[in-house]
Amino acid sequence: MANKNILPVAPTMAPEVSKPDEGKVISGDPVHTTWNLEERDGLYCGIWQSTPGKWTISYDEWEYCRILEGVSVISEDGGDAVTVKAGDSFILRPGFKGSWEVLETTRKDYVIKV
Repeated sequence: MANKNILPVAPTMAPEVSKPDEGKVISGDPVHTTWNLEERDGLYCGIWQSTPGKWTISYDEWEYCRILEGVSVISEDGGDAVTVKAGDSFILRPGFKGSWEVLETTRKDYVIKV
């Protein structure tokens, strides 16, 4: 793509590598790799990947996700667990609290609005 206003969603830049805060990890040793492709005016878009593990999550932001590969289980506190896999799309709304468990290394593309 040669148009400066059309940005391909592909991991073409150097990623950020991180881990969940130690106090949030429930099991395993998950490693997150993030390619932030767009950051502006409270909007974040890119690709995120995690190796297996489980940690607590708490959302103040709105996020759209599409799973590109792998299998994860997202559980809401006091609610049901949802298994997501390649091809699944979903929205996590502000106020969501629970856990994310990566069963098989998972890669997603995302759009976050703060």
